Amino acid sequence: MDWNDILDQAIEHARPADAAPPGWWTLLALAVACVVVALPLTWRLLRPAVTIVHELGHGIVGMACGRRFTGFVVSGDMSGHAETVGPSRGLGRVLSAWAGYPAPALVGALLVQVAFGGRARPVVTAILVVLALSLVLVRSAHTLGAVLLALAATGALWWLAGPTVLAAAVLAVGVLLLLGAWRHLGAVIGHGRAQDDPQQLARLTGVPAWAWTLSYALVIGACTWWAWRAISPHMA
Repeated sequence: MDWNDILDQAIEHARPADAAPPGWWTLLALAVACVVVALPLTWRLLRPAVTIVHELGHGIVGMACGRRFTGFVVSGDMSGHAETVGPSRGLGRVLSAWAGYPAPALVGALLVQVAFGGRARPVVTAILVVLALSLVLVRSAHTLGAVLLALAATGALWWLAGPTVLAAAVLAVGVLLLLGAWRHLGAVIGHGRAQDDPQQLARLTGVPAWAWTLSYALVIGACTWWAWRAISPHMA
């Protein structure tokens, strides 16, 4: 196989395909995602995926607001932080600080939606591009390992999986991100720390931390409703 053949196959893998027919894969994907989030061992292994999306959410929204995204870290305890450079106050600073917790829920709901519509391949292609670009922003060895693992797993699915397996994987990851967003929010509610986003936003704006936490719950709840509307027709 020469490089032209590889390029042709890569282009083909990036195109939309026929939607996977309804079947066993929907319930299996939901069950796998629920088990992964519920079991401490599997949650610890896959929680970095939620943290990566959280930190990239900070950075991407920061860039959209005119800030400069300089790097992010996924720590050994699976927490993380992102750094954006710009004015220390103002709307851009607030939006970039707010964007972390909703990001996994928004991405998760989008993945659930595209899993049923034949758009899994182009969306997974976009995820591969984002992960590859994010490599230049990692700021620790642990972060590099987490992003490389995510990139390798996503790339293997993109290249090797057929339509049904890819749709099931996209659905499972989408539900994992949604449930992970709720778990992260629950951790903030139960064990809030001074460096957590709601407390930072309270210091920036004077609005109480509980109000920012409530805003997260409303957005994650809306994303959950969106995902359920996409899943429910395929549960019969």
